Amino acid sequence: MPRILGVDLPANKRVDIALTYLYGIGRTRAKVICQRTQIDPALRANQLTESHVAAITQVLQDSYTVEGDLRRQVAQNIRRLIAIGCYRGSRHRRGLPVRGQRTSTNARTRKGPRKTVGAIRDKTARKLAKGDGKEE
Repeated sequence: MPRILGVDLPANKRVDIALTYLYGIGRTRAKVICQRTQIDPALRANQLTESHVAAITQVLQDSYTVEGDLRRQVAQNIRRLIAIGCYRGSRHRRGLPVRGQRTSTNARTRKGPRKTVGAIRDKTARKLAKGDGKEE
């Protein structure tokens, strides 16, 4: 199981797929990295030699922002939006969709599970919810 920039790549997957386990590397960028390092994309990750791993690491460090640096950069951008008080920042602060999606329905990923609001009609359930717990 090769380790690149602190991430263990899955051993039995193709190199171009295994590289996508790095944050900031997608399918297209993984294929470009394979071309630049002259590694066969069909090669399995456990068949990579030390020289292959070193070449991939060198390309990643020279040309791309990945993993911790990219996560830090994204978080910093979000903090900046919140600090200047723009619309997108306020949506981030409230945990709502940022890019114009509808919120009347859907948006469950950002809003979390539903919190039902309304009257409790059953008298025993109402007493339990109120918390007095006395039975008449």
